[in-house]
Amino acid sequence: MLFVIIGHDAPNALEHRMKVRPLHLEYIKQQAAVVKLGGALLTDDSQGMLGSMLIIDVADKAAAEEWSKNDPYRREGVFVTVEIRPFRAATVNMAPSSH
Repeated sequence: MLFVIIGHDAPNALEHRMKVRPLHLEYIKQQAAVVKLGGALLTDDSQGMLGSMLIIDVADKAAAEEWSKNDPYRREGVFVTVEIRPFRAATVNMAPSSH
């Protein structure tokens, strides 16, 4: 089952985020079969990061929560809040846009 995980960074977390980033990316790499899509949530000017969004495929919400608890961004306090919701994909178009 698919779940969306949205982690909101703590205020002024950019330096801490960048310090923890290699651990987070290694976790994502190790979980390649689970992670379907992920990336940073950006500020309106696209210059800063506010958090992360991931879509994962796990058995149930308890598994999604456990997966999220093991993400270094959450474990190391980069995220101040985390939201986990079931997700049903209706369409996928990953082609680059013209703008």
